[in-house]
Amino acid sequence: MADIVESREVSALLRELTTAAGREDPYGHYMRLREIGAVVRADDGTLIVTRFAECAAVARDHKLGKMPVELLAHAGLADWAEHPALYGYFTSLLGINPPDHTRLRRLVSSSFTARRVQALRPATERMVDDLIDAMGDSCDFVPAFAFPLPCNVISELLGIPPEDRAQFQHLVSDWSAVLDDITPEVLSKANPAAKAVREYLAALATERRRRPREDLMSALVGHEEAGDRLTEDELLTMAGLLFAAGFETTTNLLSNGLVALLGHPEQLPDMIGDPASAVQELLRYDSPVQNIDRTALEPTTIAGVHFEPGDRIVAYTGSANRDPRRFTDPDRLDLRRPDNASLSFGGGMHYCLGAPMARLEAELAFPRLFERMPGLHLRDGARRRESLTIRGFDVLPVGS
Repeated sequence: MADIVESREVSALLRELTTAAGREDPYGHYMRLREIGAVVRADDGTLIVTRFAECAAVARDHKLGKMPVELLAHAGLADWAEHPALYGYFTSLLGINPPDHTRLRRLVSSSFTARRVQALRPATERMVDDLIDAMGDSCDFVPAFAFPLPCNVISELLGIPPEDRAQFQHLVSDWSAVLDDITPEVLSKANPAAKAVREYLAALATERRRRPREDLMSALVGHEEAGDRLTEDELLTMAGLLFAAGFETTTNLLSNGLVALLGHPEQLPDMIGDPASAVQELLRYDSPVQNIDRTALEPTTIAGVHFEPGDRIVAYTGSANRDPRRFTDPDRLDLRRPDNASLSFGGGMHYCLGAPMARLEAELAFPRLFERMPGLHLRDGARRRESLTIRGFDVLPVGS
């Protein structure tokens, strides 16, 4: 069996990743962790993998899953079900394991199809143009474009009327903060936000039962497969998930991607010429989601290391996407890279359900931004999020 590396250097590197400097540019720390070993151990006992092959194995191993709710008490979250913000997370596809996960994903996937996502293209194109029209000569790109675009697209998908959409931007922001950190201060805003979103979606579901339309909420309300259908609780949790987590990847893909593109202006023609391949490379180069966590549900072996039930594993997918064992010259952005499939959307049974929607939005947004705003540039004052898991910007001033 392979050795698990524990050392002062490992501990120091992992601590540095939690600092502002480490979050600003984690890739040098990732490189050193990859060199030290395939599996390293953090001070709290968590097992860390940073190489592509091992991260892919963690993402796809069905013996690894989300922390069972029975163990949440040991993580200091015994009262999770009493918090609407946490209940919406831990009972959703993001937080459950088979067989519940298998059943819910099957039911939702039957309605949330590639055809339905592609049908959003005309509306998304209009939203992109409307947001560009409102940006002016200078603005903060995050609240002006990167945040409202996915929020509005998700609203369009679910069938939320345009006049009701503005409220969701601050509600979603407050609720999704629990994905970064769970503190009393965060929960004081996240809980009422989650409750308000759920109450709105409950009313929308009731309306769609009476008068169905061509939207995802109508499909979820009416869908039945092999005699099975979503319960009311499952329906509202699933619809809420699209808001609480669905926008995170796209918002940060747009902000990270813009910074990468503006830092490599010579590659802009490649973005406009082949947006699909370019977005894949942007996802690899600076992933919006930098790590995924799993708990061993059964004994399993990865990279020659044996994992026992209850072992916690964190796969640094942001590091895997820069692994030279998998990608040639990985620290270089290359929008023409022929093989750029990354782990930015995870893998296996927990592969991001909304990945096609995130790609569609970015593939439409970036070419249009640079076609309509050829003088687009970064201004001083950018501030990154205080998170290593979700990599993006809180503030990103731009000018045209």
